[in-house]
Amino acid sequence: MPDFVRDADGRVPVAVFLSGRGSNFLALAEAAKAPDFPAKIVLALSNKADAKGLESARAMGIPTVAIAHRGFASRDDFDAAIEAEVMRAGAQFICLAGFMRILGAPFVGRWEGRMMNVHPSLLPLYRGLETHARALADGATEHGCTVHLVTPELDDGPILAQARVPVLPDDTPDSLAARVLVEEHRIYPAALADYLKA
Repeated sequence: MPDFVRDADGRVPVAVFLSGRGSNFLALAEAAKAPDFPAKIVLALSNKADAKGLESARAMGIPTVAIAHRGFASRDDFDAAIEAEVMRAGAQFICLAGFMRILGAPFVGRWEGRMMNVHPSLLPLYRGLETHARALADGATEHGCTVHLVTPELDDGPILAQARVPVLPDDTPDSLAARVLVEEHRIYPAALADYLKA
């Protein structure tokens, strides 16, 4: 595991990337309020200025940045812009929490071992999008979520934690997603804490 520069309280400064409502960001930020939690959220960053998660971050006194990806000529240019904000905030670690942009391999390589994601499936099943609908279409009897380290291959990094939920006969993608989301909120902060304490 990488060596992290910790703050005066021994906590690792973390940037959280989000694109929407930021419910997993909130789960991380609430966990980080505990004095013994090994991470401090120092930045909430989004590619969407109207992301609800940024409103939540501001309400909690967490610095926010919005950088629209459409304003850049290439993925690498966008990645460089967000990385500059991460460095400015002093973050040593990145948590992806519903960040709907694929980061380029050079960026991911620079943050190897220092970036994690929560994905709404039991990886290696259902990489990518529409995981709940795909699980239902396959007739899966269980579904869930995975916290993993980020590597250049999409949703393919080392698995740190998983949680399973049963698929019910009357499930829709939305009902299944709601049950999985409860587990995401539970395992993501726990996996971050375990990783930074290791």
